[in-house]
Amino acid sequence: MNLLESIIGEINNVLWSYVLIIILIGLGLWFTIRTNFVQFRNLPDMFRTLFDKRTVIATGKKGTSSFQAFAISAASRVGTGNLAGVASAVALGGPGAIFWMWIIALFGAASGFVESTLAQVYKVPEKNQYRGGPAYYMEKGLKNRTLGIVFAITITFTYGLVFNSVQSNTISLAFSGEFEVNQYVMAAVLAVLTAIVIFGGIRTIANVTQIIVPFMAIIYIVVAIIILILNITAIPDMFSLIVSNAFGIQEVAGGGFGAAIMMGIKRGLFSNEAGMGSAPNAAATAEVTHPAKQGFIQALGVFFDTILICTATGFVILSAGGYAGSDLDGIQLTQNAFASHIGTWAEFFIAIAIFLFAYSSILGNYYYGESNIGYIRQNTVSLFLYRLAVIAMVFFGAVASFDFVWGLADLTMAIMALINLYAITKLYKIAHRVLMDYREQRKAGKDPVFYRDVLDEDDGVEYWERKQDK
Repeated sequence: MNLLESIIGEINNVLWSYVLIIILIGLGLWFTIRTNFVQFRNLPDMFRTLFDKRTVIATGKKGTSSFQAFAISAASRVGTGNLAGVASAVALGGPGAIFWMWIIALFGAASGFVESTLAQVYKVPEKNQYRGGPAYYMEKGLKNRTLGIVFAITITFTYGLVFNSVQSNTISLAFSGEFEVNQYVMAAVLAVLTAIVIFGGIRTIANVTQIIVPFMAIIYIVVAIIILILNITAIPDMFSLIVSNAFGIQEVAGGGFGAAIMMGIKRGLFSNEAGMGSAPNAAATAEVTHPAKQGFIQALGVFFDTILICTATGFVILSAGGYAGSDLDGIQLTQNAFASHIGTWAEFFIAIAIFLFAYSSILGNYYYGESNIGYIRQNTVSLFLYRLAVIAMVFFGAVASFDFVWGLADLTMAIMALINLYAITKLYKIAHRVLMDYREQRKAGKDPVFYRDVLDEDDGVEYWERKQDK
């Protein structure tokens, strides 16, 4: 296991030090400029669309609502990355890692808009729901089913198996530290709870996550804000510390400038998933009148995850101190920081919070794999075996080492992101035309409704036809 962990670490060092950093920031900046700063200019549309109850009347089909699609993707985004991931980023990369998390979120939101808009354009009606995502737009937009299958296998392995082991690992660490719960007992409990929901299907997942995610996020943010208010005089110094450390001006912890960038980008991407190709799977399930609307929703999700929740966690950890050279792993460092501010009961609170965050992430991650297995081939046996594998990995993650599960997650996440970023770059012109159509209709005072004939090339678009086209 140690040899495998070492090999994975070396590969990750190359990918994240030289490849992903350039591509993620570069493409995020390119998408930002080409869309005329969509993540900032269309911010009001993001909130307007979040509670849009209109559906596309043309087919009579009912997908998930915009809010439910947001909740499913947020369930995957909002998890261990926000609590354990931020803690490990600060411990290994210093305070400057938080700055690079902001950068990947601000520019990455444009990538998130593009990928989720494309997922809506190329979604496929299926019974009483929709399916879609990168595998679908790779096949229908790029005319490359082979690449779609490769991506479908990659995301199923990454999210359904590896990322879920990270989530259960974090829950196990939190509960073993606070309640001294045996890891194998925790593993069994998580496996059973996961099995109950994933055998219930997508609507069960949507119904569970739309309740859990907003509730837990609000409570967590409120507690973090209270801590920050109590330490309000230290906030200017924290901002200064973050910025100075981000550029190597003041090295406080970790490996300095390089470590701050690498850890900030890695943990930022793990947390907000912008451009990785995961959120589009949830975005495709939504019933909206225009693909750009779901693009806005997912861009908002990136801000919600990183700018709000990750920042709150980071500030609490910085104001508590003691993060440099700490022997604590991830979530335990966060628990310790909260406890130093508001008492030992905070460790109990964080344990419960991470359970809700990470458990909802397990559900969201599971769905991404289910959707992509359906893309490869509709087969009840394959789906059943996948569900068993998910449950097994949830169990395994709860008893595995912290470094191993995070290292494996970094590797599979990098591979998945590279495949998806290639695809959305090639298909950008489609997303751009959709955005222009939305803006033209809004300028004319309309509530935008999309039809595929506005595209110069609508081959492969199975949905979005006008009524008379039927």
